Amino acid sequence: MKITFLLTQSLESPSGLGRYWPLAKELARLGHSVNVLALHHDIGTIKHRCFIEDGVKIYYVGQMHVRKLGNYKLYFSPIQLLCISMLATLQLARAALRMQADIYHVCKPHPMNGLAGLVTKVVKRKNVFLDCDDYEAFSNRFAGHWQQQIIAWFENYLPNFAVGITTNTRFMVRRLESLGYPANRIIYVPNGVDQDRFSSINEAEVEVLRERLGLSTNKVVLYIGTMSLSNHAVDLLIEAFGIVHQAERRASLILVGGGEDYELLKSKVVSLGLGSCTLFVGKVPSNQAPLYYRLADVSVDPVHDDLVARARSPLKIVESLAAGVPIVTGNVGDRYELLGGGCAGKLVVPGDARALALGILEVIENPMTALEMVRSAKSLRTKYYWDVLVKDFIQVYELVKP
Repeated sequence: MKITFLLTQSLESPSGLGRYWPLAKELARLGHSVNVLALHHDIGTIKHRCFIEDGVKIYYVGQMHVRKLGNYKLYFSPIQLLCISMLATLQLARAALRMQADIYHVCKPHPMNGLAGLVTKVVKRKNVFLDCDDYEAFSNRFAGHWQQQIIAWFENYLPNFAVGITTNTRFMVRRLESLGYPANRIIYVPNGVDQDRFSSINEAEVEVLRERLGLSTNKVVLYIGTMSLSNHAVDLLIEAFGIVHQAERRASLILVGGGEDYELLKSKVVSLGLGSCTLFVGKVPSNQAPLYYRLADVSVDPVHDDLVARARSPLKIVESLAAGVPIVTGNVGDRYELLGGGCAGKLVVPGDARALALGILEVIENPMTALEMVRSAKSLRTKYYWDVLVKDFIQVYELVKP
């Protein structure tokens, strides 16, 4: 098959790393012709907008709706956003119409790629599919209520035009069914891990990193993700770590990633007197993330019990499993299932800093408990490799004959 993905993000975004890029590579390995039409977080800085990597043809056709510079995410004014969105929609639609594809897969129900997909469906009379990997109307930061309403409209009505839908959470399966979408046309596929990134972690490089960060005798608590409080409760983790550090003075908190609340979170650390035991690493290349997981004693996915957490399939969890590292997270959404009923990590009450702290302490202070979690993680992780998950994902294309 000839498959074209329509994506409103860069492939190095969390959704790109945890879903669309490894998926595209595995489809290409199965012999399919795969094109990715995407928007870039800083389009003016990239040298090559069209290239082939691992058998996948990638086209960056325009600027995405936010701009990312190093550790920071910058938002456009409403007028700028409107102009950029309109231009990106035209660029995606024009590129899609030029593709010779059997199938077009809209990655996230956003206006820009959604409209481009609808244009392609009408003009080229091709099958259009949809992937829902977040509750978009609640997991993004909006300058005004009208922006949220636009996203909500597309999220509610775009499924009506899709031949089939893929999604990564049980919550979203139920939500799509409640909107009247046929259950037999919804394929559940959680986020997974690009096995290439985690299969050959160099232990010598891990030790070099440990020494460089000054962590030789420390108990390392790790967070890897976006520094954005609208959908990641990093502030909850910082509060919990304050409790952890009182009980375990050798504990260090390592925060990896960037986002619009990067400076705010650094200020919170200072205000709680945790500056000497907390390290903000900033954004790192994707091939470096496995090294950080491996040097950690425990990783953390801090969450509240809200729509954002229920609708998300956390990349942090499957990456921790892939690295063989215990994880502590709130018992909300699919996290119980992802962790094998809690065998490969510690599930705590979501939104409770003390419960999160006690969960972290249970892992770092009990070597046998941590070892059992590591064993469970290693037995679970293969089911979240994309060379396995792609077999479920591709079932959605069997709903039609291209």
